[in-house]
Amino acid sequence: MTRIDRRRVLQASALGGMAAFATPALAQKLADLGLPGGPSSREITTAFPQKGAMILQRTRPPLLETPMDVFDTGVFTPNDRFYVRWHWAVIPPSVDVDSFRLKVHGAVDRRLSIPLANLLRDLPRVEIAAVNQCSGNSRGFFEPRVPGGEWGHGAMGNAKWMGVRLRDVLDKAGVKAGAVQVRFSGMDEPVVPTGPDFKKSLSIDHARDGEVMIAFAMNGEALPLLNGFPLRLVVPGWFSTYWVKMLSDIEVLTQPDDNFWMVKAYKLPANHWANVSPTDKDFPTVPISTMVPRAWITNLVDGDAVAATDPNYIRGIAMGGTRGVAKVDISPDHGRHWYPTQLGAEEGKYGFRRWEITARVPHAGRIPLSVRCTNASGETQPLAQNWNPGGYRRAGVETITVVAA
Repeated sequence: MTRIDRRRVLQASALGGMAAFATPALAQKLADLGLPGGPSSREITTAFPQKGAMILQRTRPPLLETPMDVFDTGVFTPNDRFYVRWHWAVIPPSVDVDSFRLKVHGAVDRRLSIPLANLLRDLPRVEIAAVNQCSGNSRGFFEPRVPGGEWGHGAMGNAKWMGVRLRDVLDKAGVKAGAVQVRFSGMDEPVVPTGPDFKKSLSIDHARDGEVMIAFAMNGEALPLLNGFPLRLVVPGWFSTYWVKMLSDIEVLTQPDDNFWMVKAYKLPANHWANVSPTDKDFPTVPISTMVPRAWITNLVDGDAVAATDPNYIRGIAMGGTRGVAKVDISPDHGRHWYPTQLGAEEGKYGFRRWEITARVPHAGRIPLSVRCTNASGETQPLAQNWNPGGYRRAGVETITVVAA
């Protein structure tokens, strides 16, 4: 287990004041995400605190995408290149760790107001590797295009999260009989008085499963401010809409949560692959929740040249959603034939896993390379892409085209 120095975590609060959210000066470089129908070029920015070069999707609230080449460096995404997504633009530019309190209330025996230092000192620490993925990751590739942040594939990241079990905090408060859900909110605020405060809920059983955690560190360091310092919820296997950042309030509920972000937002078609036709209307929906298997090529991009006669080395990453990665296959002919790749070490069933293969391409010219993941439950990515009007939970096989000569 990585050792996290308590003092280092507590000191990680001074982040340059309001400069953290000033309009950034953009680098003279563009990233082409290859989105169908365009525009697909995005500015690269280095202006945000604790962040390296990131693809700028939006400034207020900050939406920063991880460039795909970062995922080729390893299965853990560096903190300074980890994507950023907020719902509201009113975000504290710094946190006073001495006055910060995590509040626990509602249907509990004891209301709690826990100082950050006490949380780090008094409860057992746990660590888990898990992918944090935006519900709209890859939305820009939906055809026809849909409204929302036009992400490429970089609205995701994998980290080793360290913190305390949510269950231990709830036990400290004492959950009363009749509790059905636990609601979480953070320090961000709506930009207008009528805006719905961002709150998300989990069932009481899920909240107490021992895997859901309150994280104070990622990859051996304190959380960056833009990734939720000082605390964020970690919900392994679930989309990041539930991973509440700057977590400051936990409420135990005796009735299902009826706030906007639970009953109106983030709804999917109620079928296995969240797939409907663009002409479908009034279809049943369910709240988004768990992630699905996905795989990507990381050492090649669309249009790259490869050898037509010699073996080519190809590698990438995969994730299994709620289970570990069992296998990754690659196809050079739009799925007519699939070939197994070699998997790297598993760093945790909820995290990325490396795959690689050395193989010859079947012929010279343009070659479509497709990769698909199968998880430990036997669930395999479909060849065809799904579509829904929210642009959520993209599931189908990803393909790039290389040129063999």
